[in-house]
Amino acid sequence: MLRPSTFSVAAVDRHTGDVGVAVQSKFLSVGAMVPWVRAGVGAVATQAFCNTSFGPQGLDLLASGSSPDDVTVALVRDDTGRDDRQFGLVDMRGRAATYTGAACIGYAGGITGDGFAAQGNCLASAAVVDALATVFASSRGHLADRLVAALRAAQAEGGDKRGQQSAALIIERPGGGYAGFNARAVDLRVDDHATPIEELARLLEMHKLYFFAAQAHEIVPIDEPLGREIASELRRVGALDLDGPYDERVHRALVTFMHVENLENRVRDDGTIDAQTLNYLRTFKRTA
Repeated sequence: MLRPSTFSVAAVDRHTGDVGVAVQSKFLSVGAMVPWVRAGVGAVATQAFCNTSFGPQGLDLLASGSSPDDVTVALVRDDTGRDDRQFGLVDMRGRAATYTGAACIGYAGGITGDGFAAQGNCLASAAVVDALATVFASSRGHLADRLVAALRAAQAEGGDKRGQQSAALIIERPGGGYAGFNARAVDLRVDDHATPIEELARLLEMHKLYFFAAQAHEIVPIDEPLGREIASELRRVGALDLDGPYDERVHRALVTFMHVENLENRVRDDGTIDAQTLNYLRTFKRTA
């Protein structure tokens, strides 16, 4: 019997429309089984003796207008394995529900709050779920950062008592995917790693660099000293032949460098540069 003994958070940010799931388990590729997310609808995390059909079924029921509590009743009503199941779900209104079957391996339980459902089984103690819920509810910022912070807090309390192996983070938002062609804003998985949450956090920082839009406070005007610094850095990294003032030649070299380094989403043509690109250029190391 496969049991993804796991802790997870399903959550929504009603201000941005982001909805997602973060999960960790001593189980290979937990991201292939536990998280189910649909933009504009909600999220489901299904675990323990995992019934993966609960993901799409739960999302369909949420899409039809059912409340998370009603979805919970519907999912377990005819499920003969209900005592071995655990799941949590949240809708776009922030309503949430969590379910833990009577036969789930202890410690097992869940907590819901405004905009989230936190749950886990085969845990070191009840403090793991408490940390999941407390840190998520009290944190601020992007939903992705809040979800990873919750996982880290839960792991600090002992996490899955068998250890660590895999983690995942999925977030959707209408038009939130690459170039707006789909809704998958974040889709990161660590399938087998000694410290999967920390690896997930590292990947998230890379994802934010490549795909998150710069905030207003991160935009830096390119004045004369900064322009000369940019030209000098571009020459250092081999993207420009000669130093000089920030002119069209230097701007073209910067844009080319950004495309080569997959920073095309950060290209700006208004005489500014964002702090992330500037830091990337300043710290870039050429490879042989």
